[in-house]
Amino acid sequence: MLSEIIEKQRKYFSSHETYDINFRILQLKRLKLQINAYYGQILSAFEQDLNKKEFDVVTTEVGLVMSEINYMIKHLKKLAKPKKVRTSIINFPSKGYKVYDPYGVVLIASPWNYPFQLTMSPLVGAIAGGNTVVIKPSRSTPNVTQVIKKIISVFDEEYICVITKEEDINEIFNTKFDFIFYTGSYTKAQELLAAQANHLTPMVLELGGKSPCIVDKDAKVDLSAKRIVWGKFLNAGQTCVAPDYVLVHSSIKDEWLESAKKYINKFFYNGDEVSDDFVKVINKTSLERLQGLIDPNKLYFGGKCRGQIMEPTILNNVTRDDAVMQDEIFGPIMPVLEFEDLDKELQTINELDHPLAFYYFGEDKENIEKVKLFSQFGGGCINDVIMHLTEKDLPFGGVGRSGSGLYHGKQSFYTFTHQKSIMQKSTKMDINIKYPPATKGKIKITKSIFKV
Repeated sequence: MLSEIIEKQRKYFSSHETYDINFRILQLKRLKLQINAYYGQILSAFEQDLNKKEFDVVTTEVGLVMSEINYMIKHLKKLAKPKKVRTSIINFPSKGYKVYDPYGVVLIASPWNYPFQLTMSPLVGAIAGGNTVVIKPSRSTPNVTQVIKKIISVFDEEYICVITKEEDINEIFNTKFDFIFYTGSYTKAQELLAAQANHLTPMVLELGGKSPCIVDKDAKVDLSAKRIVWGKFLNAGQTCVAPDYVLVHSSIKDEWLESAKKYINKFFYNGDEVSDDFVKVINKTSLERLQGLIDPNKLYFGGKCRGQIMEPTILNNVTRDDAVMQDEIFGPIMPVLEFEDLDKELQTINELDHPLAFYYFGEDKENIEKVKLFSQFGGGCINDVIMHLTEKDLPFGGVGRSGSGLYHGKQSFYTFTHQKSIMQKSTKMDINIKYPPATKGKIKITKSIFKV
């Protein structure tokens, strides 16, 4: 039962074994060995669950996880070392320290769209931080989940455990954890927050939203189409940071659409048929939802389905009132809107819920600065899409409705630890200025210290 697992993990955490940095590094190395050992089964599981082939599995799942593990093994000792900080004259003589404490028992709840990466990457941070971990993977990718269970089986249940039993899953949102890392939908995040309200559990929420992509009049048309087509249809559009819709300046829209169509054919088609290795839509319910978003009167390219594979689809002359613009698409449909005035579009976007990502294509330095400084979003790219999340020194996360909290690289370590502040005071002397009674002399000195 879940409650028994939590109790075991709390008892194990109290032993302080996970506090040891060498222990944490050893566990990261064990995780790396396990992933390599089960590599073939990982590939097979992805093909069964998502029709995802080796290149995509390496570049969007396993490779990113291995990169995180290698980074943490190399840098953990330095990251975890208590940091000395200066103390002010009012506490003389003293020393200040920042100590990075593990939270304790951590829940990682991961989604189906990148079921391996979005389970293992947070796990790397949780291990590095010295926590014990309960993992709840998605039920929509059962084969990947089974391989994750096999990989994690090298660890004792009191340290890291994967939850798949229905009764445990049903209880998990109501269970008290010391920290929660959740990746998924806004609706489920609301349920989680409501269920955890009594515990005031600290958590990271990685959600999504309608991430805009602007192609301005001075953008390099062909290159922007190439990069956007790749990013939009990666994983069949089932990517939280995919460009949800594309705003193209009216002066280049027709040329841009032709380039987009060219690259769709080049990347994803064999003759007239969509490639056999194009990722499938996760289930029939999602497929039906996506089909309902396609307006036949605005269909520019694609639109057909073969089983659970939906062709890369472009809708043209879309407006913000269309059905496809009401919620995050999360599928291989690219709505193209036309615009004239960049300032007006930026104002409109800022009035909407803050997106997880924002992409801008253009060469004008002033416009680039406008996007960087005055638009609110989790993260993004100028003249590219998605690739910002591959950089270790760029923390990844949302803002507002698209999420809260950050991870990747060293930020993962900081996310899964509490930064504890400690001041250590000398007992060799004691300055009396803070003690009553207040005198004119003390007031004069303190005013000088605080620049009053």
